[in-house]
Amino acid sequence: MKLIGKLLINGEIEALTGLAIGGSKSDVSIGGIDNNVIKTAEGVPFIPGSSLKGKFRSLLERKKGKEIVCNCGEKNCEICVIFGKGMKNRKNDKEEKSESGPTRLYVRDAYLTEATKNMMENKEGIFSNLELTYTEIKWENTIDRVQSKAEHPRQQERVPAGSKFEFNMVYNLLKKDDVAMFKHVIEAMNLLEDDYLGGNGSRGYGRVKFDKLEIVCRTVADYEAGTPGQTIYTGTLPDLKIDPLIDEILSLVREEAV
Repeated sequence: MKLIGKLLINGEIEALTGLAIGGSKSDVSIGGIDNNVIKTAEGVPFIPGSSLKGKFRSLLERKKGKEIVCNCGEKNCEICVIFGKGMKNRKNDKEEKSESGPTRLYVRDAYLTEATKNMMENKEGIFSNLELTYTEIKWENTIDRVQSKAEHPRQQERVPAGSKFEFNMVYNLLKKDDVAMFKHVIEAMNLLEDDYLGGNGSRGYGRVKFDKLEIVCRTVADYEAGTPGQTIYTGTLPDLKIDPLIDEILSLVREEAV
C-alpha cells in the first residue's frame, strides 16, 4: 500500500438538543454538578474525536448486525478498513495478519466556533440565559410510581442546543478501492444525524446536524507541488450525491492509483 491522496472533510456540527459528552470530575462538592461534560484545559466544552469516530463505527457495525466490535481485518470489510483493526491480545500465541491495513479515517477534536464561544461569553441571543459560561444545567430525577413522588434529584451539565463546533476529518487513500469505501463515511454521518451523540440519547440529548461541509481532494502530486488540492464539494449533507463524488475522486487520483 502507498499513499495516493487524502480527502479533507471540514464543516460544522450543530447541537440541535442539549449535548452531554461526559468528562472527569476532579472534585466532589455538596450541591455541585453530578455529571460534568468534557472540557479543554481552559474550561471550554468540546467534542472529542474519539467520541465521534467511535459513534461512526458503532453505527456502521449495528447496520451490519455486528453485536461486538468487528475485528476481522479482512480487506473488504469497510469497518476494519476505515476504522482499523485492534491488536490481538498479547496473551495469545500468534498474531493474525490483517489484510485491511492501517486505519484510513482520522477524526480531530471538534471545538466551539468563535461565533458560538463569543455569544456564550457575552450571554447573547439564544445563550442569554445560560447558568454557566458555556453550559446549562438540567435537573433530572427518578419517579416513585407508587407514591407519585420524585426522588434522587441530580444535575446534568449539557452544552446547550444551538452550539456549533468546527470539525475536521482526514480520509487516507492508500489504494484505489479506498475511494469507493469513502461512501461509508458519508453513510455514518447520515446515520448519526438520525441517532445521537454522547449520553442520554433516549431522553432527547445529543441530536446533531452536520453543516457547511467542504470536501477537498489532495493528491500526492499536490503535496509534492505544495498546492492545496481541489475542492470537490461544498454544501449540506442532505444535498451530497455520493456516486458523482466518488467518480470525481477517482478521476483526480487515477495517475497515483496506477
